[in-house]
Amino acid sequence: MHEMDQLSTAWFWIVGAIKVLGVFTVVMLAVAYMTLAERRVSAFIQDRLGPNRVGPFGLLQPIADGIKNIIKEETMPGTSAKLYFVLGPALAIMPAVVTFAVIPFAAPLPTPIGRVDMIVADVPIGILYILALSSLAVYGIVLAGWASNNKYAFLGGLRASAQMISYEVALGLSVIAVLLLAGNVTLTEMVAQQQQMKLWFVLPLSLAFIFFVISALAETNRLPFDMPEAESELVTGYHTEYSAMKFSMFFIAEYSHVLTASALMATLFFGGWDIPFWTGDDMFWHEGRLVRGFDDAGAAIPATPSLLITLLTLVSFSAKTAFFVFLYIWIRWTLPRFRYDQVMHLGWKVLLPAALGYIVLIAGAMLVLDQLGVPFGRLYGLVLTGISGATTIAFLFFVDRDRVIGGAHGNRAVARRRAASRVGGSERRAVSG
Repeated sequence: MHEMDQLSTAWFWIVGAIKVLGVFTVVMLAVAYMTLAERRVSAFIQDRLGPNRVGPFGLLQPIADGIKNIIKEETMPGTSAKLYFVLGPALAIMPAVVTFAVIPFAAPLPTPIGRVDMIVADVPIGILYILALSSLAVYGIVLAGWASNNKYAFLGGLRASAQMISYEVALGLSVIAVLLLAGNVTLTEMVAQQQQMKLWFVLPLSLAFIFFVISALAETNRLPFDMPEAESELVTGYHTEYSAMKFSMFFIAEYSHVLTASALMATLFFGGWDIPFWTGDDMFWHEGRLVRGFDDAGAAIPATPSLLITLLTLVSFSAKTAFFVFLYIWIRWTLPRFRYDQVMHLGWKVLLPAALGYIVLIAGAMLVLDQLGVPFGRLYGLVLTGISGATTIAFLFFVDRDRVIGGAHGNRAVARRRAASRVGGSERRAVSG
């Protein structure tokens, strides 16, 4: 909390406890109903109904599923490493739950006891905290696969470790572009920078956004990157030997990661809780004061927070996050699974060098703009938007050249040579006949 409107020590702890309890409850409810949303959206895509019997419109289905998992019998393989077998789900779910703590979800709320920031912990390491903790999730999956003493689970754990490590690099590099433009690692400051620029970072950093979406899909083991859970090859993957609530904990962790990744996309690239086309919600801390901008002379303009603005910004943030959750579901029930060599090729030979080159390009462009004296604002963002737009088009249409996402036939040149050889062979057989 800042110097002005600072909460007393007692109120700081009380408000902190309320925020922790409230955010944890909302996240767990959101995770539960994300399972229902996934089943209903997949049913819509496949032209069927989905769960609609338990409660009105099937709204009580997640509660029924939770009760079923709680009362089911727990199984423990006799040859498993029992301590690590139990520890695996716990290590998987822990990082997924605590990473939401540093994401701001609404504008500051004015109260009689002082202004309350709508974030559980506004720590100065922000995005680094998320990257550090989210990378720990791989330990739970690998430990579960190894401790099960099952070859399918073990292969799933190996796949998970290779995939998550590979795309963690690309994910971190995509965030570096955001850090360069924002000049800060705190998520509240990233929202403030987008408000000051009057332009969301998705436009000046469009290619970084694409890298982040692809890497986040791979990090959460979602289609088309669900190699650790490939049912057709590994029964169910790393959680083959798990049942009841332990089995459910892996999916709670997965959906929690999806929710956190969706909230991160909204915060890093779509202004967080910022409401588009309206400046009434612009507010950020400047020299201990909450301001909404600066006049032509550079003097700070005080912000006017209110309960209504806090609620509207909460709705805005929730809508953006819900959109990306829907995008996750839509992609899962639309795209087929990659082959494993395609997954590794995309991570190491496409995303990694492309992300490194993009960072150099953006850093160079920002250096040139700073040397030319272009102030940080809309013009600054529009110039970067033009550069990123051209780079994004080049990446999407020229870099891959059908080597990764073209399917099992390989690149087009090889396919044409094979087709030509088949045609030539058939003509030779016809002549000899």
